[in-house]
Amino acid sequence: MSLSMHVNPDHLVREAHDKKTHHHNLTKTNPDALSRTYGARYGTNPIAKYTFASKGISADAAYQLIHDELSLDGSATLNLASFVHTWIPEPAMKLMQENMNKNLIDQDEYPMTQIIHTRCISMLADLWHAPSSRNAIGTATTGSSEAIQLGGLAMKRIWQEKRKAAGKSIHEPGPNIVMGANAQVALEKFARYFEVECRLVPISEESKYRLDPKKVMQYVDENTIGVFVILGSTYTGHYEPVKEISDLLDEYEAKTGHSVPIHVDGASGAFVAPFATPKLEWDFKLPRVVSINTSGHKFGLALVGVGWVIWRSKEFLPKDLIFELHYLGSVEYSFSLNFSRPAAPIIAQYFNLLHLGFEGYRAVALNDLQNARLLSRALERSGYYHVLSDIHRPSGGGEAAKDFDEESIESYEPGLPVVAFRFSDSFKEKYPDLQQKWIQTLLRSKGWIVPNYELAPDLQSIEILRVVVRENLTEVLIDRLVADLMEITESLSSKDSPAHGLSILEGLHRKKGEHREGKLEEGAGSESSGTYAKQC
Repeated sequence: MSLSMHVNPDHLVREAHDKKTHHHNLTKTNPDALSRTYGARYGTNPIAKYTFASKGISADAAYQLIHDELSLDGSATLNLASFVHTWIPEPAMKLMQENMNKNLIDQDEYPMTQIIHTRCISMLADLWHAPSSRNAIGTATTGSSEAIQLGGLAMKRIWQEKRKAAGKSIHEPGPNIVMGANAQVALEKFARYFEVECRLVPISEESKYRLDPKKVMQYVDENTIGVFVILGSTYTGHYEPVKEISDLLDEYEAKTGHSVPIHVDGASGAFVAPFATPKLEWDFKLPRVVSINTSGHKFGLALVGVGWVIWRSKEFLPKDLIFELHYLGSVEYSFSLNFSRPAAPIIAQYFNLLHLGFEGYRAVALNDLQNARLLSRALERSGYYHVLSDIHRPSGGGEAAKDFDEESIESYEPGLPVVAFRFSDSFKEKYPDLQQKWIQTLLRSKGWIVPNYELAPDLQSIEILRVVVRENLTEVLIDRLVADLMEITESLSSKDSPAHGLSILEGLHRKKGEHREGKLEEGAGSESSGTYAKQC
């Protein structure tokens, strides 16, 4: 048989099965075969993949088969690529299990669940200094992606109403929204899905790889429905300067009469900044900020499936985005994109708000940042790596003073507990043939999931590795990660020609075959505009 680079593993397994013999004419089964419990008939037969099975199997057997396949997934604990939280206390898990069959939209059937939902909105509105937390307006969402769509829609609708009231067209030249080129793909999705021109402001090293306040006003005009400002870039963890951009928009309104609002994408930072750096001005304290979103399942410390969007007040959520529903015996109001929604993640969020309180969330945030600083310093002191994120550097960008307090969070640049790093210039000069992506591949062989990817447009020639320091990435694991990184880096640099072996290893990691079935092929999507579209 000739070797091929495109062998179909499903075909190989199908052809390699034992040929069926001695089957009973009526039942088509082998009467001499013993019935085994593990995996039932799928122990030696192919499992249903692309067609509907004619017969089922026992619940225990189905569980065992699926459980075994899922064991091939990466470890959630060692997944340092994702911002999504992967651990909650046992009592929170118990609450989720007790309520996993509840649908949040059934307000009349589950009134207490709806009250808990409302309490969460009020608590977040209070945390972010909304004018009135008792009369807060907001909703739970599936995550920040849905929340961003809602925040953007509200700004677009308000812009349309103002244009119509002024007798101006809402179609020519049409609305636009401004954001940094480092924006997460959900922000660009809003623009594309809801027909708003997306204006991406280039980033630079000088702008700290985020929205540049020196350039942002070049993209703003009377048709700008708002500016998306990100409290925690997914690339490097830098906070975008909400206060500085707000001041620039104040000046713009004073000169032109055009009021341009800000929506803060606080997917991660809105659950970090209030606790770690409460003096930072970014939220509803700034009148220019009309809405804020966050992910409860990121640094809100709930499990996946809950996000939030809060508006400054009711006037910033247009009435025609709110639907009155006469449903299941009650009158309900809905202004989310989804209808049915699991209640369990919202209940887990409320558990965290009660269990941790301000002091608990602050302790978690400070611990995360401390471990991120530890990792950052260790990487830079190795000489092999340069760290792009700044949370381990003195605030203001200068050198540390003699009386620098290393234990005080106020001493450091504010940001997310994220460590973005790359090969140092001296290391690249000494070993020009080493590819940084090999670090990702070799870390994966040890269980660690650390992505390697390019920065946003204008800096896409720079590749970075990124670690998100979540609550369960303890100092013990940081110590092990640093040890593995040093071992891998030194092993690569000590070999004469690592490229061949690494290329094979990388090819094995990207398994071909079944996982491509039913998926879009390369080139099926629109061309990338550079906004961050990898796992986050």
